[in-house]
Amino acid sequence: MRRISVEIVWLAFAAGLSASCSSSNAGLLPSSANCHVKGPGSTNCGAANESCCTSPVVAGGTYNRTYTNDGTATGLADPATVSSFRLDKYPVTVGRFRQYVAAWKSGWTPTAGTGIHTHVNGGKGLADSATPGKYETGWVAADNSNVSLTDEDLGSDPDSTWTSKPGSQENLPINEVTWYAAYAFCIWDGGFLPSEAEWEYAAAGGNQQREYPWGETDPGTGNQYAIYGCNYPKGGVCAMLPTDLAPVGSATLGAGLWGQLDLVGDVAEWCMDWANDTYVDPCKDCAYLKASDFGQRVIRGGGFSVGASDLITRDQANPTNNNSYEGFRCARAP
Repeated sequence: MRRISVEIVWLAFAAGLSASCSSSNAGLLPSSANCHVKGPGSTNCGAANESCCTSPVVAGGTYNRTYTNDGTATGLADPATVSSFRLDKYPVTVGRFRQYVAAWKSGWTPTAGTGIHTHVNGGKGLADSATPGKYETGWVAADNSNVSLTDEDLGSDPDSTWTSKPGSQENLPINEVTWYAAYAFCIWDGGFLPSEAEWEYAAAGGNQQREYPWGETDPGTGNQYAIYGCNYPKGGVCAMLPTDLAPVGSATLGAGLWGQLDLVGDVAEWCMDWANDTYVDPCKDCAYLKASDFGQRVIRGGGFSVGASDLITRDQANPTNNNSYEGFRCARAP
């Protein structure tokens, strides 16, 4: 089985907020995270009611991107080496995304060339598997036009978790977000989108090669390990979204090796890579960075409606898509 989804004013405001952040897990909070406005979806995530910006370090290593796990990992292939990095504990919430929308409406756009994994490959960023010798280019200024965050863009579909004003959905994962908007958010928040290798490494528990992020236990239908199969809030029958989505961190037993929750289920998550039929070997801090014939980006993690076997498969979508099952989380330098 392959485990195969006004600017100055705002920046000054955000900088002032960052100085006031305090938390019992402050060591897990990236200093640049714009998640210090107290309130739903920002400072009250998960069972611990902690900062939604919590971002544990994932210790680097080597694992196999292709394998089967039926209690013991077999068919190991396509090795990849990943340097240590931070990966946010929770998918981005409506509450967190609301702060970014405010910045965007005030004129903020990513600076060209930002969003690179500057902690790897001597500062060059991820190696391009599709073109040996090439590396990440970062944000492309022309893509500013691909980011539109009006209420109509985000919330016109009844399946969207976005609301024009703060309400009861602030702790739900933001959905119906394009790849471009997800990437821009992560840059604004001091990070970047994870590569597929990074995302899968965290979900596999590195060289533990786990079947699911939490291990080999069947996820069942009780919403303890993952929000999937339309089992949330009960029944297994898909209703009208967003009632099928759970607040981030609800599946409390589903933590990966380094503490990340909701890596599978609830919403699938955008990765940096363009979709490609096969993995390119070797891979050391790499991503597939050349647009393929598919013209689609990788999505991982299944989502709220898929079956258990699809939680660990690769999906893909046009980067301009904003579907109800698409969300994201950010990665950061360690």
